This record gives sequence, C-alpha cells and structure tokens, in this order.
Amino acid sequence: MTNSISTDICIIGAGPVGLFAVFEAGLLKLRCHVVDALPQVGGQLSEIYPKKPIYDIPGFPDILAGDLVRNLMRQIEPFHPTFTLGERVEHFRKLDDGTFSLTTADGTEILCKAIAIAGGLGSFEPRKPAIDSLDTYEAGKGVYYMVRDPETFRDQRLVIAGGGDSALDWTIFLADVAKEVTLVHRGTTFRGAADSAEKVKALHDAGKVRLVLSSNVTHVHGNGSLEAVTITANGGETESLPVDSFIPLFGLTPKLGPIGEWGLELEDDAVKVNTLDYSTSEPGIFAIGDINTYPGKLKLILCGFHEAALMAQGAFKHINPDKKYVLKYTTVNGVPTL
Repeated sequence: MTNSISTDICIIGAGPVGLFAVFEAGLLKLRCHVVDALPQVGGQLSEIYPKKPIYDIPGFPDILAGDLVRNLMRQIEPFHPTFTLGERVEHFRKLDDGTFSLTTADGTEILCKAIAIAGGLGSFEPRKPAIDSLDTYEAGKGVYYMVRDPETFRDQRLVIAGGGDSALDWTIFLADVAKEVTLVHRGTTFRGAADSAEKVKALHDAGKVRLVLSSNVTHVHGNGSLEAVTITANGGETESLPVDSFIPLFGLTPKLGPIGEWGLELEDDAVKVNTLDYSTSEPGIFAIGDINTYPGKLKLILCGFHEAALMAQGAFKHINPDKKYVLKYTTVNGVPTL
C-alpha cells in the first residue's frame, strides 16, 4: 500500500542546505517534508566526512561536519519537519491544480505545493567494487552498500571492505551486533579518523573483529544468496571465507539521477536557476545548493544557506500568490512554531 504524505514544500535532499531550507520555510509558516536517498540526514557531511572540520561556516572558526548537522537538526525542531530517508525520488507529476506528486522507489507518495531540490551534487550511488556477479547478490541476497538497519546483521558473519570512516565506524558498531566481523582493507593505513582506526585495531587485538590488511575481496559465491567470499592478498594468496553478508563501503558517487528527466533546463548536469529566488524553468520548482548553476556560482555551504533563504521567499509567493509577506527579524520576533 502506498504511503501518502501531504506538505507545503517537499525538500529533496537532507544535506545542510536542505535542512536550513526547513528553517527558512518554517519562519514563513510553511510545512516541509524532506526526502533523501541516504538513510540518515546530513548528506555528504554525514556519509563521507562526519568527523572532519569545516572552516567557512559564519560564527564558527571550525566545526565538525557531524556537529553542524546536529546543530541544524536542533535549529529546525520548532517546525516539526517530517522525513522520508533511505528512499530516492523516482517519479514526478504536475497535477491539474498546479501542485505536485512525487513518488519514491519504495512507493512513498509526497503531495506538495512546491519543490525545493537540494540534492547536493545529485543522488548518491555507491561505488561498487569490480567483482564478477556482485549484482547477483544485491536486493537482500547478501550484498549491501550501506547500513540502513544494523539489526539486519544480527548474529551474522560479516565481511566489510573499505578504509574510510564508514567502514571503520560500522566495523566498530557491528562488532556488538554480528556473530563475526571481518574488515578487509587494500592498504595498511586508513583514510578514516585515526581514533576510529585505533579502536578497530584494539577490537582486533581483543579478538572481537578480524582485520585483514593489504587485501581485497575478489570473488563472491553462493546459490541464490551469498555464502562465501574470496579474499586475495596483495601477494596473491587467497582465502575463502564463509559469510552471510558482504558490505563494501567505498564511498558514494553523485549522479543527477531521475531529476535530470523532469524537463528542467540544465547546464553541465546542473539545474539552471533564476537568482531572484532560485526558481527553475518549471514554476513551483526551486533548486538550491550544489545541484544548481548560475553565473558566478560558488559551491559552498554558506552560499547554499543564502539560496535557501531566498528560495523560501519565492516558494511562499508561489504557494500564496494573494498574500503579502512582511519580513520579520528573528532578533525581534524570535522563532515561531508551526
């Protein structure tokens, strides 16, 4: 059965710009529903570099990416936004009354009066290792490219591959969930946080996880579902390891995805906008952040925040063409609630 959600603005993308757009829309008493293909909010900040400092956020000499996401979530709490996470918007329809219907790959329908595309560089797709027949074991058959629900791996034998923050963090977390966890990394040093790497090594020394360095997973085996993987060392030695699930975590690559088929005016795989309000060529659809383009465009978070503020004004006028909005400063009026 399709899950149907009704809102004023559907924000596609739960990265920092999309989250701040919720705040700016909330000041105008516009309800927001946020949808993202990733299983958590924060976009690249959460998925790729949650523990790295950012230096160009006004008022913060430096702030960890993960902390910025948490602050943004606190900032939008008064407006009670709703979220659909782990689902990518696949289908778009403009209805007879000028509103929109969006449907995700999982069948969730979002009915809205305006759309704000804040998809960063686009929808993120996993970087898949070049392993024959890997796709045979996708769709719940043993190969996963992200962890949506850790309980999926309860009491399983897992092999995780990768050397970044995601691989390290999930190895640490799943050590207390899975029956066995093996982390395979092609190098001897990690790209992720040094503290996380030390925790993984400590778990290895304690016998809670197995750490296999200078190696790659080169083959997957099974009959209908995954049963084993072959690990090949850089020197050529091989080992077959029985597993229930294999989780290669080599990061994500951005693609414009289905949005590129909506009939919006594009330029170099980005959505062209009017800088008056960051509206696209389709009335009622706006684009903010790295996914848009215009003369002088800078792909900075702080620029996306500015775009979100003007987008909210444009969305308000689109939704309420007969209403006049008078700008009210939060220093005087505080933050209203919906």
